[in-house]
Amino acid sequence: MNLEKIENGVSSLSPYVKNIKVVLRDNSPYAIIYPDFEALKEAKVINIESEIRWYAVELYNLEVDDAHKICGYEIISDPLVPEDEPNNEVYKVLKSYISTVTKEEILPSSHLELDLGFDSLDYVELFIFIEKSFGVEIDEARFSKIMKMHLLYEYIQEHQTHIDVKTVQWDEVLRENISEKLIYSPVAMFLFKVLLFPLFKLLFRMEVLGRENLLSSTCIIAPNHQSMLDGFLIESSLPYAIVKNSFFLAYKQVFGTLLLKPIAKHGQNILIDADQNLKHTMQYSALPLKEGKNLVIFPEGARSRDRELLEFRPFFAMLAKTFNVPIVPVVIDGSFEALGSGKVIPSLKKVRVTYLKPIYPESMTEEQITAKVKEAIASEMQRNPVYSKAL
Repeated sequence: MNLEKIENGVSSLSPYVKNIKVVLRDNSPYAIIYPDFEALKEAKVINIESEIRWYAVELYNLEVDDAHKICGYEIISDPLVPEDEPNNEVYKVLKSYISTVTKEEILPSSHLELDLGFDSLDYVELFIFIEKSFGVEIDEARFSKIMKMHLLYEYIQEHQTHIDVKTVQWDEVLRENISEKLIYSPVAMFLFKVLLFPLFKLLFRMEVLGRENLLSSTCIIAPNHQSMLDGFLIESSLPYAIVKNSFFLAYKQVFGTLLLKPIAKHGQNILIDADQNLKHTMQYSALPLKEGKNLVIFPEGARSRDRELLEFRPFFAMLAKTFNVPIVPVVIDGSFEALGSGKVIPSLKKVRVTYLKPIYPESMTEEQITAKVKEAIASEMQRNPVYSKAL
């Protein structure tokens, strides 16, 4: 196997891969990637793992046969070596807080994402903690340049106005008032529904099960994510009385494009950017629930590249707990075969949308809610698959 060819193939797809070494593990290619941190800073990217995963490794995997697919990878930062830590109150408070988020060893050279495992939710909580405890405001653009422990500490040390340790209350953050208003488009939603439903019935023999599990009261609708069709499948399969009061969370990088922006604008979509204005994005996402409407959110946060479920991110569970609203899990099955990653022209494959029994959050933790929703979807996919295996 030509490992150098694989290295060149991955490197050519992303400006953020500085060095890559591909080795064989269990006779399959495994990649060790060192990012171009300067390029990432310039682009203000703070979700480094996701950027490299989807737009380097997975994009490469879509282009090659199974034998040459990368079976696993790790992203490394500078080698960690024993270091002298600053001996002052700012560093101690910062390190103490970060130790509540990660179980990894915290060193001055630790990279918050790659070494300590921070994700978007952790970033927002960190920014709020720093602002409340030190009087220092940090946004994503600034943070993208100081993602190592010692750089973050130095920035806080230089700009801090006080030291007064405060805890972060997510309930208060999500309920905070913002200036944005929801844009309702009942006529457009009606037109989307009446046009898409018969079209999908014709093209994909779309089957809708479990409508009796849908609620007339406010809820979160949480489908798995197999293809670009999924949001439209939900929109077309919901009864009009529900869809006209539902808002869809979508990525700006996809639905903010010239082609899809008009659809997003008139389709009751809330566009989010994983690298910008994270706190505000979360507050904006909560707006439908605050107004007694429904929110459609894909807990995986990205489309499956192999039809298997990805890790479920806990933000939807946090919203459910904060606003005490039930979650309706949804199984979308067959859309991967119809228009999976890498496809432009859909295949005429059968698609099924199944609405499962609501899950109520009152007595559960966010972790338990996340696990229960994923288990409900996984069990239904296994129990009643449209296809016995990916085609």
